[in-house]
Amino acid sequence: MSSNVPISGQGITAPTPQNTPLNQAPIAQGLSRPTVPDIAEDNEQEDGENIAPDLSRTHAHLLGLVQGRLAGLIGKSSNYIESLPLEVKLSIEALKGIQVKQDELQAKLKREITELEKKYLELTKPLYERRNAIISGKEAPTTEEIDAGTEYSLKDDATYTPLSKDTPPSATAIPEFWLTALRNHIGLAELITDRDESALKYLIDIKYEYLNDAPDSEHGGKPGFKLIFTFSSNEFFENETLTKTYLYQQEVGYSGDFIYDRAIGTEIKWKEDKDLTKEFEIKKQRNKNTNRTRLVRKARPTESFFNFFTPPTPLSEEILEDLDEEEADEAEEKLELDYQLGEDFKDKIIPRVVDYFTGKALEMEMMDGDDEYEDIDDEDDEDDEDDDDDDDVRSKRLRFLEGLLKIAPRTRMKNPLADEVLPKGALMQ
Repeated sequence: MSSNVPISGQGITAPTPQNTPLNQAPIAQGLSRPTVPDIAEDNEQEDGENIAPDLSRTHAHLLGLVQGRLAGLIGKSSNYIESLPLEVKLSIEALKGIQVKQDELQAKLKREITELEKKYLELTKPLYERRNAIISGKEAPTTEEIDAGTEYSLKDDATYTPLSKDTPPSATAIPEFWLTALRNHIGLAELITDRDESALKYLIDIKYEYLNDAPDSEHGGKPGFKLIFTFSSNEFFENETLTKTYLYQQEVGYSGDFIYDRAIGTEIKWKEDKDLTKEFEIKKQRNKNTNRTRLVRKARPTESFFNFFTPPTPLSEEILEDLDEEEADEAEEKLELDYQLGEDFKDKIIPRVVDYFTGKALEMEMMDGDDEYEDIDDEDDEDDEDDDDDDDVRSKRLRFLEGLLKIAPRTRMKNPLADEVLPKGALMQ
């Protein structure tokens, strides 16, 4: 169950002239039709000026024209399949039958992979327990563990200076460990508010477990997993643990992965006046008959990480049809974000939380995004074409970095072991 499992088709697949899909394709849903720019007088240049062509705008309009033409083909059959001889059509039907058997094997593979993941999660649990004992200060790290960590650091950074061995290891808790780790996750950093931080300081562990997929189990045999957040006693809520369960549908999807079904969150038992998902305001009300005024305290929803435990509900096709395109897209984006965060907790944060605490995971994610784009260096191309290719690569990298930097003010990269706040670009230098 990879963290990149899509809920819906995210890639844009152009319809082919041979077999145009009858349903609306993503290319029509997410991209606009081409438009022709107006020529304003203030854009005119005097004669004799060296006017350089705006290749980026030209490229954008050409792309728009192609997309508009393809969008116009959606839902229209080219009659290519219909025009084939019967013998060829029978062969195509046979290929579909073979595909059914392939899909059955793919579904079996996915279920066996899930069972293997369950097995290794059980093998990993003692390591998670040992990790939590060190984080909480219940147990001291061993010399062997410290030496292995030093070797890990040197492998990652040859300039790393090993710590002094003059001080023997002791059972010392790491302050704000999980809060710091969560703040260093790009998606979660946008959800965690200043008010949330006061409560997340009490977060002492996060675990996950796979659901029992037996037919008579709690969720009717549906596969999935449960996230378990453990808190120490605090002033905000009474729950010792907050859980969130992610359910998949029993069948495997077209991509060979489980299809997201829904999520179920814990009801948080907030203590009086401590609900972080609401903001309270005092308003004056005047009695129409007596003209006397009174103060009324009203609550309204607000942004909070703890809204994570009240997941969005998948909307039925009937409800989606009643929404306009923007509302439908917003509903789908909320579901995708919620699903992706759950997968990230399971596949990234919990297994490699020390890397999120130190900031290494954020740096690696930045490098992974950067590696998606390769420099183009073709000696046969003209110099201006090379420049355009390089600019395109740089612009893609810039967009990726902007995605990281836009959450930096809220991330802040605070080091709980010191009083200083690291500069926003500290991990990117």
